[in-house]
Amino acid sequence: MLKKIFFTIILLLICGSFFYYFFSTQFLITPVAQEKRTLTPDESFIISFPKDVDARYFHKISIDPHGDAEVTLKSDRKHLVIKPHTVWQPGKTYTISLPRARTGSFAPIEPSLFSFTIVPHPQVTATLPHNNDHDVIIDIEDPIAIDFDHSTEDFFIDFSLEPFIPLTYQNNEAKTQFELLPEEALAEDTTYNLTIHSRAKDAPQSEARQIHHLSFSTPAPPPAPLTPEELANVRIQNAQRNTTAQITDGKYIDINLSDQIMTTFENGRPINSYLVSSGKAGMNTPIGTHQIYNKHPRPWSNKYGLYMPNWMAITSDGLYGIHELPEWPGGYKEGEDHLGTPVSHGCVRLGVGPSQSVYDWAEIGTPVIVY
Repeated sequence: MLKKIFFTIILLLICGSFFYYFFSTQFLITPVAQEKRTLTPDESFIISFPKDVDARYFHKISIDPHGDAEVTLKSDRKHLVIKPHTVWQPGKTYTISLPRARTGSFAPIEPSLFSFTIVPHPQVTATLPHNNDHDVIIDIEDPIAIDFDHSTEDFFIDFSLEPFIPLTYQNNEAKTQFELLPEEALAEDTTYNLTIHSRAKDAPQSEARQIHHLSFSTPAPPPAPLTPEELANVRIQNAQRNTTAQITDGKYIDINLSDQIMTTFENGRPINSYLVSSGKAGMNTPIGTHQIYNKHPRPWSNKYGLYMPNWMAITSDGLYGIHELPEWPGGYKEGEDHLGTPVSHGCVRLGVGPSQSVYDWAEIGTPVIVY
């Protein structure tokens, strides 16, 4: 009888120990999620456990909203990796529900909820030109500029211009700022619509989403009976006839901002006249008597990210000069459509042929009079 009582007590102690182990919070295993809770669309979410867990447990987890995700237990059986088969939906918040379960040694795992948010589609914060701007001129020094609220690194951004013209673009290192330039000249007196779409990398094309729309119009042609070429020739001929030399000894360069004409003189005699584009309003070319301080056949401008062929500095600080139409790193060069109109950022721009002629003719120290 005593032996029976003894074994009963032993059995109760063993059962009590198992009951305590299985149900006591002292042995409860608590999953821990990674600290990073804002993910890119293709990034995995990882949950860690202090002890190894049973792989069958992960067939019971749920994801809300329902996501097409792959759940993998790493070889150490302590890290649960939840990875999208394609991509998570940008801007969505996902909740991972872990049910109650046990480790490989039967310790209880606490049921848990975890959430993470996916980086949203980039949003446009600023554009140049502004929406519905009129008389817009797009050129190499004034491209279409687009600013985004965060990096577009994890997204495909598509820019579409209608009426259709292919676009060349460049962006900053952070991929938050883009500059777009049409590969063909924009038509005059035309309304253009720029549509911007975004989709996460690896997402199907069907998931592309429109994130911005920009509309602007180009100037109407001037009401003049002469063609631009004829008008330019008239302006050049008038300049050669009517410009009076201000220096009669040696070479000097005469720049008339009102007429947008440059005339080269030698010993008081006009050599040639050319159409130029000086600084636009607010970025005016400095008036006064200057000189050629330095020359370079094709320097690089860090400020604008452009080449400035046939550069001739006319101020000692090198901020202003005479140069050929600027050139993008890819080789794109603006046409001569805007010569004769003040559209630059302060420099004096010449056409391709004239710039070479003036560069070869002028010497360092040659006076430059701007008025």
